[in-house]
Amino acid sequence: MTDIQKRFDRILAIYMHLQAKPVVTAGALAERYEVSQRTIYRDIRSLMQAGVPIYGEAGSGYSLVEGYKMPPLQFTKEEALSFVAAEKLVEKYTDRNLAHHFATALLKMKAILRGNEKEQVALVGDKFLVRGGRHQFNEKLTHGTNILIESIAAKKCVEIYYTKPSDKNPEKREIEAVGIFVESKFWYILAFCKLRKDYRQFRLDRINNIRMLTDDFGKEHPELSFFLNKRHEDPTTKVVVRVDKEMARYMEWDRHYFGFQQEVIADDYVEMHFECVNMESGFARWYLMFADKGNIIEPESLKGVVKRLLSSALEQLNQDKVQAGFSCIEEGKNTC
Repeated sequence: MTDIQKRFDRILAIYMHLQAKPVVTAGALAERYEVSQRTIYRDIRSLMQAGVPIYGEAGSGYSLVEGYKMPPLQFTKEEALSFVAAEKLVEKYTDRNLAHHFATALLKMKAILRGNEKEQVALVGDKFLVRGGRHQFNEKLTHGTNILIESIAAKKCVEIYYTKPSDKNPEKREIEAVGIFVESKFWYILAFCKLRKDYRQFRLDRINNIRMLTDDFGKEHPELSFFLNKRHEDPTTKVVVRVDKEMARYMEWDRHYFGFQQEVIADDYVEMHFECVNMESGFARWYLMFADKGNIIEPESLKGVVKRLLSSALEQLNQDKVQAGFSCIEEGKNTC
């Protein structure tokens, strides 16, 4: 692709951004397309010279004049085929209500595809399967994500009934939702909790009931990225483990959740380096899945944590064995 073609595609993409958002900054566009802000300024001027009514200025952002629209553009073949992946992923990894709304929106987008593109999308759709064993959402709460998204857009408070891992009874909370994110294969809502008077995160599959209130947010909240990036400022512990090379490939799927930094590959093992925020209750329990094929290099304290977890597990197994013995005696059995 020539430089002229690249510039044309970028200018067209900038125009699409202006149509999709109320305000677009040159800095955000420069970061997205990996060019300088000066280049973005030139592209904006080119659009204005072509008759596109853009108002704004450098530093404050750009917008299209209200009501100005251009006829919808045709999708490329690659864009059309990406619908398949998007539809399957949304269907599997969002709640039923949100998946339904996405499916109806996608139908409208598919309606403007050319004939051959429709055939290709339909053909590939039957060959694309997303499988997973976990439920990211409470199956009885089909509309939770929609309400949370609406509350964020309208800046309205939400009432939820939330079940903590340590308690079987749901607890009522009134929250001001900041944002929704996925981490360690679960969906979370980051929100200001009025009960705790602080920011908390709630796992969506533990929300039993939800409704949007008429109360407006009581304060302005930072962006979601502010809270997620802040975690990197928490103190970490350096952890180094060596794992059998064959077993190490299974650790690649989840290791980034535990602060993975780098690996050193030897003939028969892989040495992995981590910076862990939650070594004892997080990393140690994850490492136990691979412990029979691994060795802890540092820190020494991690070995102690793993030993305690193993001892507790063995104690529980022995208790179960004793209980099974008592049950056999009560039932009058000679052998168990």
